[in-house]
Amino acid sequence: MFSRAQVRRALQWVPGKERLGVYRFLPFFFVLGGTMEWIMIKVRVGQETFYDVYRRKASERQYHKAGRSIGD
Repeated sequence: MFSRAQVRRALQWVPGKERLGVYRFLPFFFVLGGTMEWIMIKVRVGQETFYDVYRRKASERQYHKAGRSIGD
């Protein structure tokens, strides 16, 4: 792995330290989040994307919740 000194040295290369401080990393995380979101929407694993699975599971939960309340 990397030592603490190596990580610190690498972080010094990111510009904007005096003007922005720790917020100089914000654009990197914004791009990383956007990339992750794009992958979850567009990349298929097998036949489904992340959101296909999410919608199906939410629908199943709603169906089971409604079924239990009707049967009580």
